[in-house]
Amino acid sequence: MIIGITGTLGAGKGTIVKFLLKKNFKHYSMSGFVTKEICRRGLEVNRNNMVLIANDLRLKFGSGHIAEELYSQAKVAGGDCVIESIRCPGEVEILKGKEDFVLFAVDADIETRYLRIIERASVKDKISFDEFVRQEEKEMMSSDPAKQNLKKCIATANYNFKNDWTVEELYKKVGVVLDKIQSDSGRKHARPSWDEYFMEISRAVAKRATCDRGRSGCVIAKNKQILVTGYVGSPKGLPHCDEVGHQMEATIHSDGVTRDHCIRTTHAEQNAICQAAKLGIPIEGATLYCKMEPCPVCAKMIINSGIIRVVCEKRYQSGAQSLMEQAGVKVDVLNEEVEKY
Repeated sequence: MIIGITGTLGAGKGTIVKFLLKKNFKHYSMSGFVTKEICRRGLEVNRNNMVLIANDLRLKFGSGHIAEELYSQAKVAGGDCVIESIRCPGEVEILKGKEDFVLFAVDADIETRYLRIIERASVKDKISFDEFVRQEEKEMMSSDPAKQNLKKCIATANYNFKNDWTVEELYKKVGVVLDKIQSDSGRKHARPSWDEYFMEISRAVAKRATCDRGRSGCVIAKNKQILVTGYVGSPKGLPHCDEVGHQMEATIHSDGVTRDHCIRTTHAEQNAICQAAKLGIPIEGATLYCKMEPCPVCAKMIINSGIIRVVCEKRYQSGAQSLMEQAGVKVDVLNEEVEKY
């Protein structure tokens, strides 16, 4: 099941997300997607730029661009997912045509909502009440399907929630609806997508890893067939870290944090690519599945090997995603959580 959430600013979209996270939903955010683009362009993160950049992306790539990107990530991740902050009718139209999609809308009294955003003190919420009202009016009624029209999005929701009271009361309302949806659907077992299938296999491969720091596996596949696999471990003929311990080295990451790494191992991606070279298996045009966003060394090997897509479970502060994308390699990160190792 994929639940989309629309609604007015400060109404409680994030509160519903917190409830769904407790139910093991994975979280994807329209606002988060746009915030990354704002930062990439070197602009200030504020509400005005959120609107301008979101509209610019839709103008360039289509009214449903952000929704399509997040939906694709959610389908690859598998399981139940929630997509937060849907504001554009074009996004609703795209998502309502997808399998297992349900749209929630949440609203509250405007004074209550303004007090909430002041209390949360987000960088994009530092505005006066008058400005808050003016900006909301602009987002409510646009006739352009590629621009914000919250009124239309809310009107097309499958379920609407009023959130003028306590968090517990909102949780209760959402819980009742969620139980109904699951009961009506019967929660029949669904076949995994090919991305889900290969990612699950990469998790099984990781169990062969011989270094207990960041234990990971890798699968390289093409045309729905596994070409080769690899897991993290010491080079051939050398003792395993799990047996003799780690050789650690400190590295400063792109987020400015210094982390220790084991430098005596070969990464899962490197081992898989080396296996393909050793066995004479062509991997050009293939997709690589791995636990975390590849490091710069792995990224350069991926680029030079001709792999065209990378699917990873978690982000890794190495800057390698930008490197791969510059080379034309598509990168899908399923979970925005940053892997620590």
